[in-house]
Amino acid sequence: MNKKEFITALAQELGTTKVDSERFLDAFQEIIMTTVADGGVVKLTGFGAWESTERAAREGRNPMTGESLHIAGKVVPRFKFGKIFKNRVAKI
Repeated sequence: MNKKEFITALAQELGTTKVDSERFLDAFQEIIMTTVADGGVVKLTGFGAWESTERAAREGRNPMTGESLHIAGKVVPRFKFGKIFKNRVAKI
């Protein structure tokens, strides 16, 4: 399902227009991205949680030359699935 299809499904589920559903989705995404970028966590009980986590620096290897190189650490976004979501996918 792509964004356009999701907006259509959301509009049908909520009984709203596609324009309103797109505005809702855009606002939802913006709130999550802003909160996580600022170091916060967004938790939706049963669904999951968005957060940022630090990836440690490590040594890597250039596959072309075999030369060892340093890969810097960085902060990356992470999503943890909630129990209800996991159970729905597992059909439990």
